[in-house]
Amino acid sequence: MNYVIPPSPVSSLPVAGSDARFPVRRIFCIGRNYAEHAREMGATVEKDAPLFFCKPADAVVTDGADVPYPQATADLHHEVEMVVALGDGGRDLTPEAAAARIWGYGVGLDLTRRDLQAVAKARSHPWDVAKAFDHSAPVSALVPADAVTIGPDTVLQLEVNGALRQRTTLGEMVHDVPEILCALSKLFELKAGDLVFTGTPAGVAALQRGDRFRAELAGAAVLEGRVA
Repeated sequence: MNYVIPPSPVSSLPVAGSDARFPVRRIFCIGRNYAEHAREMGATVEKDAPLFFCKPADAVVTDGADVPYPQATADLHHEVEMVVALGDGGRDLTPEAAAARIWGYGVGLDLTRRDLQAVAKARSHPWDVAKAFDHSAPVSALVPADAVTIGPDTVLQLEVNGALRQRTTLGEMVHDVPEILCALSKLFELKAGDLVFTGTPAGVAALQRGDRFRAELAGAAVLEGRVA
């Protein structure tokens, strides 16, 4: 193929226990998927209307690299989330078929420029500049689905500088993973390589330059890093 400019490299994530990597196609995110977080943001949860947004694939930060503090904000917030990686896709999936598309799991941060999000909300504008900026999606190494057990009692948590900031169990999600994938597949054709951030619990707060974070999906994945 003769490109007029050099093509961008493929974004990818490490796979735990392997030198292979998982290529990232798209990043889908769901908002307001934990009721307590929705309340702390002054929002309500609508069970029949999941709220979705996207991040670019090259927003991932991998392999323990530093996370640069982003430009154009003075209020960078952390949102710890379970991340689901798809090994196959489709349209209009049933929850059962959607669950069969899961390749693996990880843990990540949906970083948010909260001040820009507040302005967007006040003006009824899209959230893109608040959510889809460079380096806004640090993600751990992925663990294959057949190598781990994920269930309602699985703990998701985040520590910043050794202090607990966020902690929940996956059973607190408003929409579980098959429901999320089913709903997404009615809006987009899902494909292998897609990542899905599954929502954050209460306790979101600001990150400062120099902060160290440790996100964990218990028994499955750990993400450690530093805000540069």
